[in-house]
Amino acid sequence: MAPGSRKIRSALVSVYSKDGLEPIIRRLHTLGVALYSTGGTQSYIEKLGIPVTAVESLTGYPSILDGRVKTLHPAVFGGLLARREKAHLDQLAEYNIPEMDCVIVDLYPFEDTVAVSNDPAEIIEKIDIGGVSLIRAAAKNWTDVVVVASKEEYPLFFDLLETQDGDTTPDDRRELARRAFKVTSNYDIAIFNWFNEGTTDIAFKHSIHRSDILRYGENPHQAGVFFGDFEKIFDKLSGKAISYNNLVDIDAAVQLMREFQVGKPAFAILKHTNACGVARRDVLVDAWKAALACDSTSAFGGIFVTNTRVDLETAQEINKLFYEVLIAPDFDQDALDLLRKKEQRILLKVKSYAVQPRSFRSLLNGVVEQDADLKTETEADLKPVTKRQPTPGEVDALLFAVKCVKHLKSNGIALVKDNQLIGMGCGQPSRVDALRQAIAKAQAFGFDLNGAVMASDAFFPFPDCVEIASEAGITAVIQPGGSVKDQDSISACDERGMAMVTTGVRHFRH
Repeated sequence: MAPGSRKIRSALVSVYSKDGLEPIIRRLHTLGVALYSTGGTQSYIEKLGIPVTAVESLTGYPSILDGRVKTLHPAVFGGLLARREKAHLDQLAEYNIPEMDCVIVDLYPFEDTVAVSNDPAEIIEKIDIGGVSLIRAAAKNWTDVVVVASKEEYPLFFDLLETQDGDTTPDDRRELARRAFKVTSNYDIAIFNWFNEGTTDIAFKHSIHRSDILRYGENPHQAGVFFGDFEKIFDKLSGKAISYNNLVDIDAAVQLMREFQVGKPAFAILKHTNACGVARRDVLVDAWKAALACDSTSAFGGIFVTNTRVDLETAQEINKLFYEVLIAPDFDQDALDLLRKKEQRILLKVKSYAVQPRSFRSLLNGVVEQDADLKTETEADLKPVTKRQPTPGEVDALLFAVKCVKHLKSNGIALVKDNQLIGMGCGQPSRVDALRQAIAKAQAFGFDLNGAVMASDAFFPFPDCVEIASEAGITAVIQPGGSVKDQDSISACDERGMAMVTTGVRHFRH
């Protein structure tokens, strides 16, 4: 045996999930390990025809209080926490407590219960006490005890049993202990956040169990990691490994298409998180062509997203252009076969357009957290403030435009006509500069601005934007309002026969 190796001779098994447990139990039995268990796990082992000792025979007490107390006893925890040195071993012998060399636990599914239940009594009963205590005790004593803290560790533990015949090295035990505290810390944070919801105790506690190492961060010299369950939102159908920048753009694409997920086929093209093409049409291929026409230059190497199943005709058009990622709710098989031929292109089947209700980012020596901007304006949110009311067609265009401008970096301006983003200005220190950029883009790609509408992510402090927009042919404007000089812009609209509506909602994006 290697220095510090320990042979597993006894194991306490108390798990919620039995999936994948049987091979471990059978292997432990083959290795001559004495098994201890209680409740449903004990019954499971007995049904496998494998000898198991009830924990009650150690403690002298049955499971009580509807199963709330089963293993919480010195006869159990003494065997886990005893250092394998003479003073501790003598005490175990004095009180007839067996050494416990291994603990296998899978906790009650607290987070899963919270996700599907609003019943406090049901949720409370899924707060595991004995299991967490067993894990922490075994992990604390990792120099002598092996801890398997969740079903996710079953494969690793089974491999150790197979390859090392029940022996474990200090490195093995320490790694399992590390994983154990990862499990318990995540569990405690989930419980705290449930109890803390709706209170005035503001605390930043987030725990994301899953992580994937990225090729690199925002730039090749930066390391990057994604913490989250990507597969919960997407099926990755093809393509290279997803990068940090891909993830940032994919997030922006999903947030934008969430605004357009219902209704006629829609397509959006994003570059560096900004929408540079958005269009809605009766047929998907036409939506694609209209979105591409918005800014065919910026579309190169972009992120494409749609609300509609991709057919072969659309795939053939998309395939003419280089892109990083294509996101859709589904793909016809012939379309998928075609798109997969370019092996580096990332194809994602989106399962849900759900967006986290809270967002956070690191700043200075801390973190800022806020509610996500989930407001989607409807006609009921529009307050006409000019003499001329917007026409029904203008109302539709204004609602389309405000959805687009919401997803542009501030200062942002979106110009829309016929269910198509025809000009966009973003990331400018001046709103006037953003408008001029939007007009220049529209004109550069051959769009007629006469009859177009304009959306601004924030209010107009001066009438200059209205004046510039009118000269370009824009007839209606949507903006939050709220400036002390709102009336100046309203009057400028009235003088030019333009319609303006306010929403009372600003959409800054930094």
